Amino acid sequence: MSNRMYQPLSLSSKWIQENNELVNKWQQHEGGGDAISRDQNQTHLRWCSSEFHKLLRKIQGVPPLADRTQLELTVVYNACLCSAAQSQLSEAEPLLIQATARVLQMTGGGPVASDSLVFWRNALKSVGNTDLNSSVQYLLCLQWAMWLATCQLKIIQEFQDELLSLFETLSAGVMDDRRSEARGKSSEIPRLVMDPRRLIELLQMCTFIAQGAERLSEGQSLEALSGLQTASSLPAPRTLVAYTHLLSGSCLGHMSRPQMALQCYKKALETDSRCVCALYQSMLVYRQLGNTQAEIQALRLLHSTLMLPSATEPVVAGTHLLSPSLLLRSQSLNSLLSVPSALSVLHSLAQKCVNHGRVSEGVEYYLDLLAALHSEDQHGMHAEVSPLPRLPELYLEAGAALLMARRPADCMALCDEVISTTLELLPEKLVVEEQEEKREAEDRVGMLLWAGAAYLLQGHSHTHLKDWKQAVTHYTRCINLLVRVHFRNRGSQPQIPSTDMVGKQGTDLCILQRLKGLSLAGRGISFSQTDQLREALRDLQLSLQAFPDCVGAGLWCGEVLWRLGRRWEAAACWEKTWSLTKQSSVESLYLQEPQSGPLLDSTELRHRIQELGPTLSA
Repeated sequence: MSNRMYQPLSLSSKWIQENNELVNKWQQHEGGGDAISRDQNQTHLRWCSSEFHKLLRKIQGVPPLADRTQLELTVVYNACLCSAAQSQLSEAEPLLIQATARVLQMTGGGPVASDSLVFWRNALKSVGNTDLNSSVQYLLCLQWAMWLATCQLKIIQEFQDELLSLFETLSAGVMDDRRSEARGKSSEIPRLVMDPRRLIELLQMCTFIAQGAERLSEGQSLEALSGLQTASSLPAPRTLVAYTHLLSGSCLGHMSRPQMALQCYKKALETDSRCVCALYQSMLVYRQLGNTQAEIQALRLLHSTLMLPSATEPVVAGTHLLSPSLLLRSQSLNSLLSVPSALSVLHSLAQKCVNHGRVSEGVEYYLDLLAALHSEDQHGMHAEVSPLPRLPELYLEAGAALLMARRPADCMALCDEVISTTLELLPEKLVVEEQEEKREAEDRVGMLLWAGAAYLLQGHSHTHLKDWKQAVTHYTRCINLLVRVHFRNRGSQPQIPSTDMVGKQGTDLCILQRLKGLSLAGRGISFSQTDQLREALRDLQLSLQAFPDCVGAGLWCGEVLWRLGRRWEAAACWEKTWSLTKQSSVESLYLQEPQSGPLLDSTELRHRIQELGPTLSA
């Protein structure tokens, strides 16, 4: 009889020892810190997981005994936690449910319910104040983690009273008495691979963050803000505390309180200097407020931060096994945490500087961007919010910036690169079908427009150098490319695009008409510099047909008319041009009217009109 009683106890002691040795090995490995690579960590985690599962199969392979149940539940906790840490939730959750169901059967807790909430309520009730209470609570923590990892926030919400009670019980250290008793005989108590108090603190914080992001995406900014402000004072890794400030800022932004949002983003950065999404959101607020200088400063800081070697999340005692990233997987949160790549930020920085008078600075950013695109070192890549334009477009933007910086030779060199890579691929004639069939021709149209824009910029560069003959040659090359494009409605003959088609046919046709208008204007202005006034007038009038808002064409058309003695027509042309609504400069740099080359002084033109007497508009 005594031998039969002793045998299970001896077996239990052996299994407890085996469990504790595995826990010790994991914790020693985890304590290795930065010296251990991520791959080594994953390899060791897989080994530990496999060993815990083997041990569990041994324990569950013999008839269940009440005094062995606590050991079994401890090993289930350790095995499931290792599986969950490897994102193997489909393996961990059934094991968790099965072990808890065995407890229900053993304690007479009634039939196993299929409804998850009923099941866990029954399990908590059945263990009551027994020794198994703490072990079942630990397993409920893991179930909570799995609900979080699979974005089942509605279940968490419905079960919140029980989870709050669980949080208060564990975080208050109710189990400390048991731990104190075990210090002298630690070999007899099965150890846990992660302290449940640290786990539940992590779960509480991640739940607040996930719920806040979900409420924010549903437009419930005030409710989200309340929960996030509560979460910001909870004990947690600083990365997660920073997220609470970040999301609070997003709530305030949605509530039209940009200055308060900026304060929250500042707190996020003070909490965790690597919270790049806070920098990105700050930049968006400055953009919304129209504070260009602050926006540029934020873009510069964001770029330099993204270019730092990506540092791993700092090891936080007791929470390293289960990463917060495993628990925070909702689409609404991911969209709030996403930032552009370092290269996209550099592109925005270059554009913003050039468009706001910091041209030489913008040029350097463009050149850095092109150099980075050609190098193999493209670290700092994050989830894209706004993808980069195609490489030829970046060359053209950089070329336009160089021309604005009075570097025409460098501009022409970049344009040569675009022309050399696209020109041989262009067809002699390109027919674009109506809208629904147009996608097939998009790449070919794009290449033709890039080559045309390159010739246009080279024409601008020659006007800057006052080489009128070469300017005319390059503008003509641009025009000759553009007239290759024909548009065809279903059932009709192909025709050359006109201004009245632009609204119907989308971006490419709009760009084509703009390029055509700018190149005809450039050629007309160049003709005017060599006194070829008839040719100049023809091109300038054609320019205004293709691109009616072209200010340069309107002013120079008036100038040529004035020189031809048609002064009343000239005055009418100037006044019509001045009456044009000034449009915001949203188009690409290379599609803007040139700021170099021959310019007309509007003050002098108005003086001429005054000398004529009453104007037509009067």
